[in-house]
Amino acid sequence: MAATYDHIVVGAGSAGCVLANRLTADPRNRVLVLEAGGKDDWIWFHIPVGYLFSIGNPRADWMYETQAIPGLDGRRLNYPRGKVIGGCSAINAMIYMRGQAADYDGWRQLGLAGWGWDDVLPLFLAQEDHIDTADDLHRQGGEWRVEHPRMRWAVLDAFADAAALEGIPKVGDFNTGDNEGVGYFQVNQKAGLRWSAARGFLKPALRRPNLKLETGVHVTRVLIEDRRAVGVTWTRDGEVYEARARGEVVLAAGAVNTPKLLELSGVGDGARLAALGVETVRHLPGVGENLQDHLQIRPYYKVSGVPTLNTLYASLWRRPLMALEYAFLRRGPMSMAPSQMGAFARSSEEQATANLQFHIQPLSLDRFGEPLHRFAAITISVCNLRPTSRGSVHAAGPDPAAAPVIQPNYLSTPEDERVAVESLRLVRRIVAQPPLRRFSPQEHRPGAAATSDAELLAAARALGTTIFHPVGTAKMGLASDPLAVLDERLRVFGVERLRVADASAMPRITSGNTNSPTMMIAEKAARMIVEDGR
Repeated sequence: MAATYDHIVVGAGSAGCVLANRLTADPRNRVLVLEAGGKDDWIWFHIPVGYLFSIGNPRADWMYETQAIPGLDGRRLNYPRGKVIGGCSAINAMIYMRGQAADYDGWRQLGLAGWGWDDVLPLFLAQEDHIDTADDLHRQGGEWRVEHPRMRWAVLDAFADAAALEGIPKVGDFNTGDNEGVGYFQVNQKAGLRWSAARGFLKPALRRPNLKLETGVHVTRVLIEDRRAVGVTWTRDGEVYEARARGEVVLAAGAVNTPKLLELSGVGDGARLAALGVETVRHLPGVGENLQDHLQIRPYYKVSGVPTLNTLYASLWRRPLMALEYAFLRRGPMSMAPSQMGAFARSSEEQATANLQFHIQPLSLDRFGEPLHRFAAITISVCNLRPTSRGSVHAAGPDPAAAPVIQPNYLSTPEDERVAVESLRLVRRIVAQPPLRRFSPQEHRPGAAATSDAELLAAARALGTTIFHPVGTAKMGLASDPLAVLDERLRVFGVERLRVADASAMPRITSGNTNSPTMMIAEKAARMIVEDGR
């Protein structure tokens, strides 16, 4: 017989961990959390530099791949997603970033009441445990630890000086609502260890008897009867299981897998569902559409006269020293996030707020999952924060185990093409400033020979790749919006007691790293579930 719970949460990633914690705070609520990945019992989930070994590793990454992308010369991209409790927060860049106040005020202006900056800031604060003194913009005592990087690099300090000369002011905090400027990122770490959503939210909640976590399970569909979600089915080791929900079924499987599960449950575009052999329960053509991501363009420069991670890691005698420094002090290169320094700037004077984000790295490699280059170099990755290109994620067929079909459609609009060219020109202007000039930077890719707009756009198409921020594939919107899937309370239109509480819900992508905004959405969802349950 199927077990019965008050609420069922699908996914123990960043959002699911928050939901598990908040929904079980009331001991009267029995909550089941279902996670397809495994436990975080591998050392590289916890040592910050482990991202080099986690991304592209089937132990930690679902190893998804996009379709051929026309705007990127027909290339297919790896599309990393965390395959573990904590989800992408166990393998990501650990950057704590809320976005801009204008992002959320823009959601409110779309008609989504309760999603303005003044509405969501208290939700960020409710989670935060900031290393600095608490004030109006930061809090201590929450579950989501925020600290400063534990090492600095001379080449990154020089980049900040160069950016300041180019008109990008130095700032100490990107999380005030206006993130324009250059400085070191704040990171989700504690004493030199990665602080994932599983460590902060899920594991403390697992001590509660009213929380049940199942890992290594694949949810096959949401059970919907009379347009009401009543439970889920899942498989593990070839066995089929079922659980029923007295309250709500909450999807927190992420912007890639939530739309796939909705479609396999009969919620989506009717014609698409028919082609999949799935009976339509609710015709919502927006399911899987509206995919947005930050395309990063990764120029890198050879440098001299200054250490970078490339040269340190290439030295066999330095590796044990780095390991000892980390083991005894929790400092050094092994404590570093992939991008320690960031910058937010405007690609042109037409932009009202910063529309570019830089991730500056004291390293270079062709792509994550591959070895570092053997020469000293820095990467100045730059992405368009507000892309106008839209892609899609859909189920590939009726088999729940099949990977979804992902088509990001990067650089498919003239606006995105123009911003890509402007961003590469800004990189060059910064590098040409005196503070970096002393390190003799040589543009290795795309190469100084590319000078015209057409050549720079071609370079962007050749270098562009995901920065791992997919959102928007089950977006909130008004009932009059033909592509809206959720109302402003994250409820699926036309299906009672079915809610989505992850990055899928974003109507527009936020201006920065999307992990903490996703967790904010889960925080708000948990409060709504409790309120509506009354």
